[in-house]
Amino acid sequence: MRQISYVIPVYNEEDTLSELYKELSKVLEKIECIFELIFINDGSTDSSLKILKELQKGDPRIVIVEFSRNFGHQIAITAGIDYAQGDAVIVMDGDLQDPPTVSLRFIEEWEKGAEVVYGQRRTRKDTWFKEKTANLFYKVLNLLSDVEIPQNTGDFRLMDRKVVEVIKQIREHNRFMRGLSSYVGFKQKAVLFDRDERYAGVTHYPLKKMIKLSLDAIIGFSTVPLKLISRLGFVVSGLSICGIVYALFMKFFYASITVSGWTFLVISIFFLSGIQMIILGVIGGYLGRIYDEVRNRPLYIISRVSRGKSIESI
Repeated sequence: MRQISYVIPVYNEEDTLSELYKELSKVLEKIECIFELIFINDGSTDSSLKILKELQKGDPRIVIVEFSRNFGHQIAITAGIDYAQGDAVIVMDGDLQDPPTVSLRFIEEWEKGAEVVYGQRRTRKDTWFKEKTANLFYKVLNLLSDVEIPQNTGDFRLMDRKVVEVIKQIREHNRFMRGLSSYVGFKQKAVLFDRDERYAGVTHYPLKKMIKLSLDAIIGFSTVPLKLISRLGFVVSGLSICGIVYALFMKFFYASITVSGWTFLVISIFFLSGIQMIILGVIGGYLGRIYDEVRNRPLYIISRVSRGKSIESI
């Protein structure tokens, strides 16, 4: 009998975990497979870990991976994939925005031969700002990236064991997991679904984290920003030449009406300074990620893993 692993990152989800487990249990009853439910406690500060331990007492299929601190959503998914033992791995969020019933359709497509089955949002109950910025992000990302990443998707997906083994070999630190699953290729299939609003609590992806994830995606899957720097240099050089020609023309032919030229000088300085700062920022973004890789620190640190009655301390 095939085994399927559910990977669920958890960060301060005390209000949703019991309902999530209840809904997920109903789904698992409909399929004749061996299941394991891997919950990654990503440094939660509420009672999430306590609730998980209570649920585990009644269900030995639950595996709890405890981080030593908060390492972030994408790293938590990575850890879950590393520990998953199933023939297929299903990644879903713990806030019930990814309906557990949709995973049944994932499994159906997997049994038909698909090796990556991703959920594509037909509708989403998010704020207008988040919806519009998400659409813009995917358009910009696909414009810059060499890898086509489907729009209106998240981390909600199923991956075959062969795909999981390939992704486990990719150990970059600034991770964009949905991009990596597109990068590795294999037979991919989309499943449309309607994304629900959060069952309870507040989002753990504020604007700051969304911007960081967007930068990780663009820098991790494209070198176009670096190429644009040289093109921008040519444009700025062209504008500078035009400015020089203008300044000389005014000096020799209209010397009486050119007072001091301080306006043109100030504008030029501010313009070029802004361009330089942007260039340094882009280069710094890539350089910082190179620094992260060179240090080669572990992606995450685990304090304890518990599988049923078995507890592994790290």
